[in-house]
Amino acid sequence: MLDLSNLKPALGSKRAAQRVGRGNASRKGGTCGRGTKGQKSRSGGSIAPWFEGGQMPIYRRLPKRGFKNMAQKEYTIINIQDLLSFEAGDVVDMAVLKEKGKIKQAKAEVKLLSKGAISFPLVIKLHKASKAAIEKIEKVGGRFEFIEEEI
Repeated sequence: MLDLSNLKPALGSKRAAQRVGRGNASRKGGTCGRGTKGQKSRSGGSIAPWFEGGQMPIYRRLPKRGFKNMAQKEYTIINIQDLLSFEAGDVVDMAVLKEKGKIKQAKAEVKLLSKGAISFPLVIKLHKASKAAIEKIEKVGGRFEFIEEEI
């Protein structure tokens, strides 16, 4: 029976590696089949895959478009529907969200959005929230508190 313990390559499909540098009688002596001189004949002399023989490389020929704002903040998004697992009157903050598995990192800044409905009051302490989310929270008697940026 054929299984992983007795697998072998097909007969004749494998060859021994060519031994180079063993004298001129082997046809691979002296220069070892690399030709004479030049970067590719030297040990360690390889050309980067993106090198194009000295012509203007493609990453410089193609136009660059747009702008990437390096100072832009990325927020983890939480929706109101994600808060339905809490009970009335609970305080929802970063540590509690991390503990319940709603966010991955307690360090990341979190923004609350208004997708979903809620029918019980919560005290929510996060970095940001949409106006619609704050209205929904306050409509059922809860409140939203902004966390100040930590420097």
